[in-house]
Amino acid sequence: MDFVFITGNQHKADYLAKWLGRRVTPVKYDLDELQSLDLRQVAEHKARQAYEVAGKPVLIEDVALTIHAFGQLPGTLIKWFLQELGPEGIVKMLENFDDRTATAAIVYALYDGTQMYVFNGETDGYIADKPRSSENDGWHGALSWNSIFIPEGMAKTYAEMTDEELLPVSHRAKAIAKLRGFLKDF
Repeated sequence: MDFVFITGNQHKADYLAKWLGRRVTPVKYDLDELQSLDLRQVAEHKARQAYEVAGKPVLIEDVALTIHAFGQLPGTLIKWFLQELGPEGIVKMLENFDDRTATAAIVYALYDGTQMYVFNGETDGYIADKPRSSENDGWHGALSWNSIFIPEGMAKTYAEMTDEELLPVSHRAKAIAKLRGFLKDF
């Protein structure tokens, strides 16, 4: 199945292409963000909306970072937490909490105008005591939580890991593996 990947982030498109093993065409659309903590609901809404604009099969991704000390927050609202606080501010919010555990989640929604296919991945971990990234961390940028999320059983943040280190613990890689399997059999 051919599709367009709806993203304004070239690195996300490159990462997806690398791990899918196929060319990915990124297209940027300004889509309405459904305000919900239900990641699947948000992703499906964006996929339907993107299909209406593109007129052909679309793939979207949406992510959530749930910090357990904050209940279900920020969850799907992580983008706005990062815009207002940055990674440093999120870390600072946790200063008076003993529980630093978190869950990184992603949903890829592939919509062909009739059928919605959803591929998800989750990784448990915790929030670092300060943002940390590698020198060549070009993909994560200043408004990313990759510099503060450490997968369970690991000592490095996502932003400090190479793609090869990230592959077995990445919520994104887990979902992409499901998507790759689907596309192979489709």
